[in-house]
Amino acid sequence: MFDNQAKVLLVLPQDVLDRARVFAGEATTKLKRPVSLQMVLRAFIDEGLKRGDRAVLGNVEAQVQAVRQIRSRSGPGRRRPAGDRRMAGSHHQKG
Repeated sequence: MFDNQAKVLLVLPQDVLDRARVFAGEATTKLKRPVSLQMVLRAFIDEGLKRGDRAVLGNVEAQVQAVRQIRSRSGPGRRRPAGDRRMAGSHHQKG
């Protein structure tokens, strides 16, 4: 199932994370097997991509608008260049 893996950093609102944790707990009870938060998030992403319905697109649109509002409030000088990454300073150079 996981032959071709990639790692991502996912930033979520606390209430979404809390709901996913509740779902993982309920799934653990129903299945009588441990269900991790990672399993739940993977399933939600996979099922959401399979469905591809208007609700998902509406959610994406709302997120796009929220990001635009946040960026417009921060002003033009606060944006990073396209190639700049937050973790750029964490790479160590060999001496």
